[in-house]
This record gives sequence, C-alpha cells and structure tokens, in this order.
Amino acid sequence: MLQEEFTESQIKILDRFVTNTSSNVFVLRNLPEVIKGALFSRYSRSTLGLRTLLLKEFILNEDTAFSAIAGKGGESDAGQTVAIQKAQNFYDRILDGYGDDSIGELGGAHLAVENISMLAAKVIEDCRIGGSPLEKSTRYIYFDQKVNGEYLFYQEPILMTSAYRELYLNTCNHLFDTYSKLIPPLTILIEQGFPKDPSISKSAYNAALRAKVLDCLRGLLPASAMTNLGVFGNGRFFESLLQKLNSHNLAEMQEIGKTAYQELAKVVPSFIRRSDPSHKHYQAYTQFTETMQSELRQFAQENVEGLQPFSKPGVRLINYNQDDVAKVGGALLFGSTSAGLLELQEYCRNLPEEDLARLLEIGASSRENRRHKSPRALEHATFTFEILADFGVYRDLHRHRILTQERQLLSCKHGYYTPPEIIGTEMEKDYHEAMSQAQKAYGEIALELPEEAQYIVPMAYNIHWYFEVNLRSLQWLCELRSQAAGHTTYRQIAQEMARLVSLALPPFERFFKFVDFDGYELGRLGAEIRQEEKLKARS
Repeated sequence: MLQEEFTESQIKILDRFVTNTSSNVFVLRNLPEVIKGALFSRYSRSTLGLRTLLLKEFILNEDTAFSAIAGKGGESDAGQTVAIQKAQNFYDRILDGYGDDSIGELGGAHLAVENISMLAAKVIEDCRIGGSPLEKSTRYIYFDQKVNGEYLFYQEPILMTSAYRELYLNTCNHLFDTYSKLIPPLTILIEQGFPKDPSISKSAYNAALRAKVLDCLRGLLPASAMTNLGVFGNGRFFESLLQKLNSHNLAEMQEIGKTAYQELAKVVPSFIRRSDPSHKHYQAYTQFTETMQSELRQFAQENVEGLQPFSKPGVRLINYNQDDVAKVGGALLFGSTSAGLLELQEYCRNLPEEDLARLLEIGASSRENRRHKSPRALEHATFTFEILADFGVYRDLHRHRILTQERQLLSCKHGYYTPPEIIGTEMEKDYHEAMSQAQKAYGEIALELPEEAQYIVPMAYNIHWYFEVNLRSLQWLCELRSQAAGHTTYRQIAQEMARLVSLALPPFERFFKFVDFDGYELGRLGAEIRQEEKLKARS
C-alpha cells in the first residue's frame, strides 16, 4: 500500500489539521469550509494524497491566504473574512475548473436563523436535500412570553402598512392571550385526570404534563409566531435555499435570504456566489420560476377552479400499483443472483402467492426494532397520499426528507382541529371564539393579500398537502411518528397511512410491524421516564 511520508516539521504542521498523519483513514479538523471544499475538489483530480495536497497546494501556497484564513489554533480572527475575500479568485478558480455542482457538497456551514415566523421556517425546511434543520419546539417551550410588553409574532411589513394593520395585530394578540389564558386551567384539568403515580418522579411527570398541555394548545398559535431555526447544510443546499428565498413573494423570505447570504458569504462564499441576485444564474432562475408560477395560476383560474376540493380531514391513498409487490420481490433477490432485474421481477409476478409471501418475509422477519433499516428493495414501491390536517401536524410530518411533497396556501377554508381535552369544558368557548375571530380576519385580508394573510392563520386550521413516498421511507415515517411520545394527531395520520397501504397491498403489511396502533393519554410520560433513567445511569 502506498504510504505518504512526512518530515517531522511537516507532521507538526499537519497535526493541527488532520486527526492522523500515518493512517489511511483520518478526519480533517480546524479548517474553514472554504478550504475544505476546495481541497476535496482538487483532491478528485490529483495523484497526491490529501495530506500532501493540503501541504503543497494550500498551506505552502501564497495564493490561498491559508494562514490568515485558518487563523491560530483553528479560531477565527478579525482578518479571516478579509483573507477569504482576498483568496476568493483562487477558490473560485478551483471550483469553476471542475464544473461539477456536486463540489458544492464538499463544504458546509451551520446557519442560525432566529426570530422568524413559523411560516418562514417551513419555507427553509422545504429544501430537502443537503440540509438538516432543527426548529424550536412548541411542545417543550411556552410561547406566551412577552418582550417589551409584546408577544413575539412577525409583524409582516405589507400588512403593517395596510388598512389591515390593527385587525392583524388585534387578532394575533387575541390568539396569544387565549393560549396563555388556557394553560393554567388545562394543566389542572389534565393533572386531575391523570394524577402522578407515586413511583414516577416529579420531574418526569411534570415534563410529560407540560408537553400534553402545550400539544393541546399549540393550535392557537398563529403562523406568525416567532421561532428559531438551526440549519446545517452543504454549499449546494444553501445555494438552492438562497435562490428560493430571494425570489419568494413574501418580504420576510426575501429579507432572510438577503441576510443569510451576507453571513454565509463570510464562511462559504465560493459555494453560494450563484445565488447573488446580480449573478446570471440567479436571474435566470428567477425568470423561470416567475414565468412558470404566473402561467400555472392563470391556467388554474381558467380551467380547474370549479373542481371539487378535498374537504374531509384525514388522509387518503390515491395512487399505488399492485405490481409493486413483484417489483419489491425481484429487487430483494437481485443482490443474491446474477439474473437481470427485469427477469427477476417477471419471475416474482408468476410466483405462487405463498412463495412470494415467504420471499417478502425474509426481508422483514429479522428486524428487531424500527431502527433496523429495511433493504433498499422497498424503494421500488411508491404511494401518493393526500392529507388534510392541521398546520401543527404538517409542521411535524413535513420534516421527513426522502419524499416528494407539496402544499397549498395556509388558509381558514378547511376547518380546524379542536383538542378533545377541552371539549365540554369552559375552555372550549374561548378556543372557538379565538378561531372564529382569526377566520373572520383571514377572510378580510385574503381577499386582497392571500399570501400575507397566511400569517394570521392559527396552527389548528387544516392545510392541504400531498406525499409521494416509497415504501422504505414510509415505513420509517409511520413507525417513528406512531410512537407513544408523538402528538396525538400526527400519530393518527401515521397509523392511517400504514393501515391504508396494508389494506391496498396486504403483502406489505409485514413491513409495518413496529407501527404503534395503541392510544396514549399522557404520551410523553414513558419517554420522560426513560430519559431520567439514562441520566441516572450516566451519573
């Protein structure tokens, strides 16, 4: 095996930037993203080892401004941004020289986006590939805090300069007032219904109780409610995200796109340069999306406005293929034979039912828990689900990445979810009054500003969207989202999707063995107890 050899002085330099100077497996460290990305780009077309390449073409190359960018001890200094800009031509030359968009996947950044609306968070999270978002939870944090006497919700600039200003402010404030008002009585009610077991710790019980209360009341929060979002993504992800934000119709998205570009340009400038509004690629993208969206709206208005809407809350399976059973069977066999996939799938179409069932069972029976990933053969079966559920459910299910999904505008047209815990209590009246007031305000605003009107819609109102998902991804989604700790409403959606597929294609029922179809009143309790036990074990 070819082994790189370094002098003692070179080893001393490399020790700071790699975890091992002699092994053929090592990890980069203390390097800014712009250097890591360019290094790997150059690496793909070099006969040198990565460590040798790092030394010769980066550390010892004056054009890279390596010392200024890397700083001392891996820490940033005041001159690092200037150094990156100074060396920009060098890095762009490397990246452009290979002409491969995948190079943008070789470096990344952690972006924090704070005090944005829940609506904006969904736009950011809608970029599926190359990014990993984590959003502030409505389950563990009370959203009724005030800053300088005001609730934290986004004051949309067009609405704030329109005739709807007071209507918007009063409606959002009323929703937050109701949310805050109902927390104490609902906490007492649930505590009375599910008193603490003496064997359960107070902290675990209180955490589960708080989660239950906030799960019930989150529907009162408007889409304008402020949240925080942390995103790790590669350069390609951020380029696409910034293009979408900058060309969005809503002012908030444009502002986030502008400021995110400014900050990311300090760390991964080479990867996001094509999302600069002055860049020809961005301008071409904007022209394409604006033209397409305009023509689609016009076509819809002229041709499909009279079609029946999906109006019943729940989920329906609208597309699947009976032949997918044979396709999955053939794909399961593929890696164990030398036969063609076409021939294997045709073979499975002609298998007796019991033999095909035995084959599928091989792919399912040895799984011991939901974290055991099924073989990729399951990706040969696809399903389309149409869903009408509250915006809170959408926020939870939307985070699954390996599927195709699209939503319609958030509105008050499809009714709303009422938590069963408050039905028949005095709290129900306050809840319905808040929903009714929001619906009325939405109706007035949406006549003129349908997209801006989304900000006033409470999370309890239903939103219409669809999933196009393969069986493997669906298995993960249903088994994860049906667990006892999950929110009641999205648990029901996950359970129903598994049930519908099992009814449509019974041989696939075996792949949903860890879907939890039980109901739980204080769902987070078990998870909180287990968390406490883990902490005790560590201490």
